[in-house]
Amino acid sequence: MLRDDRCIMITRLNHVSIFVLDQESAYDFYVNKLGFKVHTDAEMGPGKRWLTVTPPEQPELEISLMSISPGMMFDESSAAAMRDLVAKGTFGFGVFECNDLLATYEELKAKGVEFTKPPKQEFYGFEALFKDDSGNWFSLGQKKSD
Repeated sequence: MLRDDRCIMITRLNHVSIFVLDQESAYDFYVNKLGFKVHTDAEMGPGKRWLTVTPPEQPELEISLMSISPGMMFDESSAAAMRDLVAKGTFGFGVFECNDLLATYEELKAKGVEFTKPPKQEFYGFEALFKDDSGNWFSLGQKKSD
């Protein structure tokens, strides 16, 4: 079948979720420590909250800070198991970029971000590893200069 000029394929990802143990604490971590911007913070019914943040230079990517609670996605036993796995650092891997890894590392450490690996030159690039307040871990890499 021939395609015309219209785009009929997936073109981009605009939301991704990170499971967090406490949305209020995650709000503080991602906004006040990492410097992300709040995109949406809305009540979604009793005890439910839709909270998304964006990296300052990538506002088109919303990161949903998803509370692990019984409801649409989890029953009580699944929610308890998921909270345990997140707290152990089993989930939540992502890669963030910055322009100056050493300066960003020092700034984030001063704000209380827990690093599990200091900046180190690896065969694939210059990176450090950190955890959020729920136990999710991330790589922080320096952008390659053009």
